[in-house]
Amino acid sequence: MEFFKIKNDIPFMRHAKLLNVISLVTFVAAIVFIGWRGLALSIEFTGGTVMEVNYAQAAPVEKVRAAVVGMGYADAQVQNFGSSRDILIRLPLKGEDSNAQAQKVFAGLAGLEPGNQADLRRVEFVGPQVGAELATDGVIALVFVIVGIMIYLALRFEWKVAVAAIVANLHDVVIIVGFFAAFQWEFSLSVLAAILAVLGYSVNESVVVADRIRENFRRMRKASVTEVIDNAITRTTSRTIITHGTTETMVLAMLIFGGPVLFHFALALTIGIVFGIYSSIFVMAPITVWLGIKREDLVKPIKSKDEEALAP
Repeated sequence: MEFFKIKNDIPFMRHAKLLNVISLVTFVAAIVFIGWRGLALSIEFTGGTVMEVNYAQAAPVEKVRAAVVGMGYADAQVQNFGSSRDILIRLPLKGEDSNAQAQKVFAGLAGLEPGNQADLRRVEFVGPQVGAELATDGVIALVFVIVGIMIYLALRFEWKVAVAAIVANLHDVVIIVGFFAAFQWEFSLSVLAAILAVLGYSVNESVVVADRIRENFRRMRKASVTEVIDNAITRTTSRTIITHGTTETMVLAMLIFGGPVLFHFALALTIGIVFGIYSSIFVMAPITVWLGIKREDLVKPIKSKDEEALAP
């Protein structure tokens, strides 16, 4: 489907070197921020206290959040859990006993709404060891996704495309993490899930562009590699605007109206979608050129009848 057609090819590769320098600077800056400032890890990774509170009526989530922050737990997470009457509160460790911490917070919540009785259902302690295991499992999941994508692209296309796509995808991941390190946004399991989603989303865009490049090599036999790539990207522009535009509309709705619980998840997706489009055009495609991709890499030569007769 195309809402509009671009008659003339856009010379994307003409500006590839300048934009790749910008990408390299951004990439290095992200790594510097990650190493210098580190990540503001959530209690899933650092450990803390988890409380489940049930209310007789709909839980006053915003009042609870304000009350918890007022007690000195600015990094606490408050969200609905299961139903509108249940809330889950995650409290960071502050050198106090988990049960004592929970009782202190619950005492502060008991009088928020006199006509809406609160009941403390459970208290759990998440130790730093569990958080370390979650962080390790997350890194392992990320590595498996990257390796799987590389194998898939190498089998479907060619190793040069696989290497270029992985570099582009890692570019997106590092920049997302760099943003979270630079601005000290909370890095939680939901953000890690968003990064894994961005990896799949970004590789899908790379596959579409690579598939069109292969098709153009068959169709545009007298064109140069640069002309083939410019045409491929131009012809996928309408599809990119439609798919990424509709996805980003939904993500922006979560970012604006989803509240604090979904904010960082939607923020990571927004950064990933924007840089995913950019990397597929100005990172993946130029790298394939610099790796020396040519028609024979993606299109098998047609054998003549004499060659077929001589073949074993």
